[in-house]
Amino acid sequence: MTEQHTELANIELLTIIVNFGMGSKVLHIAKQCGINGGTICLGRGTVHNRFLDLLGLYDVRKEIVRMISSKEAVHQLVQALDHEFKFDKPNHGIAYTTSITSVIGSRRYSSEKSVEGTEGERPMYHAIHIVVDRGKAEDVVDAASKAGSRGATIINARGSGIHETSKVFAMDIVPEKEIVLILSESDKTEAIVESIRQQFHIDEPGKGIIFIQEVIKTYGLYKPS
Repeated sequence: MTEQHTELANIELLTIIVNFGMGSKVLHIAKQCGINGGTICLGRGTVHNRFLDLLGLYDVRKEIVRMISSKEAVHQLVQALDHEFKFDKPNHGIAYTTSITSVIGSRRYSSEKSVEGTEGERPMYHAIHIVVDRGKAEDVVDAASKAGSRGATIINARGSGIHETSKVFAMDIVPEKEIVLILSESDKTEAIVESIRQQFHIDEPGKGIIFIQEVIKTYGLYKPS
């Protein structure tokens, strides 16, 4: 493994979902842990009452904070955040980490190559991202729920002006789009994705985009007793 690959293998993308207004507090704690940058997106949790297990999200506004740092710094930050937010309690927030294959636009971490995955390991969870036209996110959540999804976060991916775009997950999302983020148990991912594909005809041009990330670690996910 090259030096660049080794460095990339040591960094992770951390995503934290907290109640509206708490994103700035997350960034403040991150700065205390040596992480001086992050992005806050607005969203809203959407979970049917009988499905209060995976995300612990209710139909309230959410802030999604995303940042990249070393595994050591991410671990230290999650411990600090867990102490502050009590992720083990329902509706107190969740956090999860995913691997980074390449970073473009960062002076500290840069590579045009991918880091090879670890063979023989199967993730327990996946992060499923569905980009659809504005107004269809609730239908995506319904289609996912029919296939076993326990909940989702809807991200309003739009810029501040009608002719502007918003950078979300390193993609240009035009104002009339929404992103649905679903954390799924890995054995349910295929069924959830297929349900959404069939209902929205995702394979046809302009119908939407689905991409999946393997989740390395999760914090604050829980199941009903």
